[in-house]
Amino acid sequence: MSFAKKLTRGEFVITSEIGPPKGTNIELHIKEAEHIKNKIDAFNVTDLQSSVMRLGSLAVSCLLVQKGLEPIFQATCRDRNRLALQSDLLSAHALGIRNILILTGDHPVLGDHPEAKPVFDLDSISLLKVATDLMNGKDMKGNELDGIPKFFLGAIVSPSSDPLEPQIMKMEKKIMAGARFFQTQAVYNLNAFERFMKIVEKYKVPILGGIVLLKSAGMAKYMNEKVAGINVPEKYIKMMAEAKKEDRVKTSIKIAAELIKGMKNICQGIHIMPLGWEKYVPDVLEESGL
Repeated sequence: MSFAKKLTRGEFVITSEIGPPKGTNIELHIKEAEHIKNKIDAFNVTDLQSSVMRLGSLAVSCLLVQKGLEPIFQATCRDRNRLALQSDLLSAHALGIRNILILTGDHPVLGDHPEAKPVFDLDSISLLKVATDLMNGKDMKGNELDGIPKFFLGAIVSPSSDPLEPQIMKMEKKIMAGARFFQTQAVYNLNAFERFMKIVEKYKVPILGGIVLLKSAGMAKYMNEKVAGINVPEKYIKMMAEAKKEDRVKTSIKIAAELIKGMKNICQGIHIMPLGWEKYVPDVLEESGL
């Protein structure tokens, strides 16, 4: 059963992430995805994550389709104008890709080519509307399409943002523009996540709670200082700081499993962002009882 059909039927789903390599050696990533395909409903393929130049999301999503895996093609607005974005969406459909996660994208100054010129011709809300219009047979100028694409559109939301109200308003606009599911920013505060879920339950849209595997106490502190909408509690920072180097993976898995157990009864799925630790995803799922 497809990712979209499971969500539409109200079933619990699990997604994970593939970060394409900085080069062409994609074989290991494909093998790791195939190894866990029976436990994962769909794989996000990141689009130049953190503004770092890598192999493209559309190409890797196509390779997953060819291997019988279900991708979620991430499309950011940072690097392409409205002509290229519309063309990529049509191309995705032609290549058998149906799930699209639309993001605005990080600014290039945060990546490895800080001098790159940002585009941001559209933002995530306007691109969701464009994708919806394409599904209705029209491009941005109202021209008729010769062949109409079908997509299952998704977007992101940050449940721990402070203040939260602007996030809720933006989420509502994304739903109106066509978003049919949401994946969240990393969740580390279960109380804040539960409050968020109670506020947004009125929208009746599937939400997958985000899990980022902590690699060190330093990573947690960096995210608290630099990444908007993320708040790693002191207890998790302490756990990672006190773990011996050889026990850090085990501690990270324990934290992720604790968070998943706390979230799985209040949302419709889990989205795991391993950030290079894809090989530990099966351990996270086993530890969390999924």
